[in-house]
Amino acid sequence: MNKNQKKSMMNKNRQEILKETVAIHRETLQKHLQHRLEVARAKGDENLIRLLEFEANSLK
Repeated sequence: MNKNQKKSMMNKNRQEILKETVAIHRETLQKHLQHRLEVARAKGDENLIRLLEFEANSLK
């Protein structure tokens, strides 16, 4: 394997790691948002519920 092939393989690995990191980050944001929505609903905070629902729609 020559130097350019190694470099190309490393770039692909980095891209895969980045994709995975982005997916995990999005999943974490969604989980936290879901929890915040549950708490807001339990408290009956309609304003916060609307804001969090808007935020949830922007993540889609």
